Amino acid sequence: MPTQTAVHESEPNMPVTPLKQLALLASLSFTLVSGAADLKPSPAAANNRPTNAATAAGASTACQGLLQQNFLRLQDEKPQSLCQYSGKVVVVVNTASFCGFTSQYEGLEALYAKYRDKGLVVLGFPSNDFSQETGSNKEIADFCENTFGVKFPMFAKTSVTGKDANPLFKQLAAKTGTSPRWNFYKYVIARDGQSVVSFNSMADPKSGSFVREVEKQLAVR
Repeated sequence: MPTQTAVHESEPNMPVTPLKQLALLASLSFTLVSGAADLKPSPAAANNRPTNAATAAGASTACQGLLQQNFLRLQDEKPQSLCQYSGKVVVVVNTASFCGFTSQYEGLEALYAKYRDKGLVVLGFPSNDFSQETGSNKEIADFCENTFGVKFPMFAKTSVTGKDANPLFKQLAAKTGTSPRWNFYKYVIARDGQSVVSFNSMADPKSGSFVREVEKQLAVR
């Protein structure tokens, strides 16, 4: 028997009336508007998106007071912002490698190791203001690491007294009414970056009075 081939008849072409044209245009416009609406962020998402201005304002608010400073890191002399320590209790100390108090490096490192997870940071500032830190930054860095295993942040050699004192130590002196009279003078800065208590060189980092002040400031949130 001959094979029968199915034949699909196409619908006859029907003229498109003006009414149908209007209906098609209306449908297309609705589709385009709906698609665009889907691309718009929800009000909640828009409100939650931070703006550059808001981010900058938040960063400025987070870093206030004494920590708005930049110093060169001791090991590689790369600029560092002290703002990275905002919200922490900060111990600032001027150091020297050839001083009768140089052994305090050990106590400062022990203090840092014990309380760093609770929000303490120790910042060391080598200075030759008292003629006991004559080495280069690299020599100081090697001495601190090899002799005392210092891990807390250290900064490039600087001046801490008189008219040549760096801005941080000038502000610390203004806040407390006293500037370093010798090496290993210490300042404890509260979490707010404003309140400061000073300790002279005789105050060992392991001493009860010094540790109590650090613990008191760490307890403040």
